[in-house]
Amino acid sequence: MLIQIMEMISRWAIPTIVLGIPLWGLIRGVKVYEAFVEGARQGLLTTVRITPYLIAMFVAIRVFRVAGGMDILLRLVSPLTGLLAIPPEVVPMFLIRPLSGSGALGMLGELMNTYGPDSLIGLTASVIQGSTETTFYVITVYFGAINIARIRHSLPIGLLADLVGFLAAVYTCTWLFRH
Repeated sequence: MLIQIMEMISRWAIPTIVLGIPLWGLIRGVKVYEAFVEGARQGLLTTVRITPYLIAMFVAIRVFRVAGGMDILLRLVSPLTGLLAIPPEVVPMFLIRPLSGSGALGMLGELMNTYGPDSLIGLTASVIQGSTETTFYVITVYFGAINIARIRHSLPIGLLADLVGFLAAVYTCTWLFRH
């Protein structure tokens, strides 16, 4: 019975939302079409405004990887990762994830192809992908979209949250799947 209810909700959720929101706006006296067009216009202007920041960020990430910066950084942190029992294969996910979601997703795909989705490395990388955020991307896009120049504590707190998510993912997966 519960499964049938869930299937019915799933089947009708999107049509209800797509029809319900404009209908609710009409009932409240909102000029729905005009509001939609204005929102689309603002979205396009925001996209144009943040595009240079995104391009700069993606170019910097690519240059760092191609120039061998990632390899050097991994060698530098390997004593610490060994001491903390962190699989070295997932460290690049931790380093790239705050910068680029698509870059981290590409690394996740590589780890899945190399080690398999059911391996400790594949499972850990998957949990890292879901437990961390693209902190620099979020700050660039969202703060840039509303013209915030001083990010104050947002970056350190975001990176701390990424570190906690990474360590929690590593140790949870190790505890759950290594035994």
